[in-house]
Amino acid sequence: MSTTTILVIDDSATIRKMVDSHLSQEGYRVMLAPNGEDGVEMARELIPDLILLDHQLPGTTGIEVCKQIIQFPECAHIPFVVSSTLRKQAYVEYMDVSNVVDSLPKPFKADLLKMTVANALETGAMIVSSQANGTAVPETVEATTQASLTGDLRWLGLRELIDFLNNGRKTGMLEVQTQKHRVNFFLKNGRVQGVVSPSFDSAEVSAHLPPSMSELSPLLQFTMSSGTSTRVDGLVELMDKKILDPRMLRLLLRHQAAVLTRYCFLNDPGEFTFVAGHEPPSLFATASIDSGLAAILVEGALHQEQDMAAADRGWVKNSVRGQNLDRAGLSARHTQLLSHLDSSPRTTAEMAQRVGLDPAEAAGVLEGLLLAEWVENRTVTTERSLVGFEPDAAGAGVLRGLIADADSGWTGNVVRDEFSLQLLLKRKTPDAVLIALTDGEQADLPDKVKADPAALAGRHVVLVAGENAVVAESLQDYPVLRRPFGVADVLSTLGAEPVTTAETSPERIETADCDSVLSTLGVE
Repeated sequence: MSTTTILVIDDSATIRKMVDSHLSQEGYRVMLAPNGEDGVEMARELIPDLILLDHQLPGTTGIEVCKQIIQFPECAHIPFVVSSTLRKQAYVEYMDVSNVVDSLPKPFKADLLKMTVANALETGAMIVSSQANGTAVPETVEATTQASLTGDLRWLGLRELIDFLNNGRKTGMLEVQTQKHRVNFFLKNGRVQGVVSPSFDSAEVSAHLPPSMSELSPLLQFTMSSGTSTRVDGLVELMDKKILDPRMLRLLLRHQAAVLTRYCFLNDPGEFTFVAGHEPPSLFATASIDSGLAAILVEGALHQEQDMAAADRGWVKNSVRGQNLDRAGLSARHTQLLSHLDSSPRTTAEMAQRVGLDPAEAAGVLEGLLLAEWVENRTVTTERSLVGFEPDAAGAGVLRGLIADADSGWTGNVVRDEFSLQLLLKRKTPDAVLIALTDGEQADLPDKVKADPAALAGRHVVLVAGENAVVAESLQDYPVLRRPFGVADVLSTLGAEPVTTAETSPERIETADCDSVLSTLGVE
């Protein structure tokens, strides 16, 4: 499938916007160049079907730009339409250039523009000289719509902007400018009704269509238009007469929105313009997708091949101030996937298993939610649990800080009394137990630990004692953390090898009977 491409080279932003608006409504792919240098480069890259060329350009003239373009063999066949406010003296320069097939005097109305372009496309190959006519009057007759909101997306993120419009339930058209393309989002009450791009090649959208929708790909020539035309009206009429299934067309429009939205998020959008109250093409009044941003981004990610190689890639819920969590358009299973996330990183495979999704589909959903900033990536680490008994306030604060640090690899609880310690050891089976020794002639285990030593079976035990405290002889083989200590000291001590004696190895401690455990701990 091929879309007719028109390159507009004009230094007037007003002219470019007007031409883009009217020609894109007719289903043309419209590319814009603000000066001659960019125009030459884009002509070689795009090989357009027609070039609409302004005679007066910054630092040069249209005739010079025309000659530069047609000197390239690949561009020698391209027809030109020259536009100017000047009279015959402007057009006479092009008399010997066979590529110039028509002229468009300024000011011009939309009907004249469309008729001139259609005629040039149809007869351009047969025309060898141009005819001139023009007047020295203002460039345009029709005024362009004033924007309600403009800004720079390099400072305000696109997600933030669309969330703002969604939260405010705004209706209108949001135009996003990237380096190469212009993408228009049509909103109603804050939700996206449709996304179009008059400059985007519809073949790039159809390339990702599933086989079941491939027969609809020719319609993309019309659905990418930013306005209403006779051909778009024809599609609406077909739906009204039940000849075309609006459900299939809605799927096509959703796919189109997904591809274009993903493109915007991945290609550093620059400026934006929001025109409040701007009516969408009639097509979207009949077959609107009425979706939230997250669902569109998920759809776009599902069309891409997912990288499943990073096994340690984890996902957690993200909470952003002012964020909009509109789930319109998300399927029930994709919403369920999100509900299983919390602050602890979980792998894609784990999430897929929990919800019963194919891992590739789960990866696509999470990738889309990542663009929407609903989730974020974290490295999955094997967390170990710690129960700490430390009556000293400073020491307890260090332990709590360690546990609160998501990157430390440790979770757990810290208590400052023996009774709470006893309860924790009955309810939990931590990987490590850090126990402050009681003061006395010799620092020893707390009474409640001695009363139920089986709770420590198979755990990595670390003792805490004062800087100069003498540890009881029965505990000499255990790692000791001396006060005052910091996080690094705790991690170093927890990383020490568990106690091993000649009589009882670590393997035997895990399965030994109560007497063996008592003996190992030095308890009678």
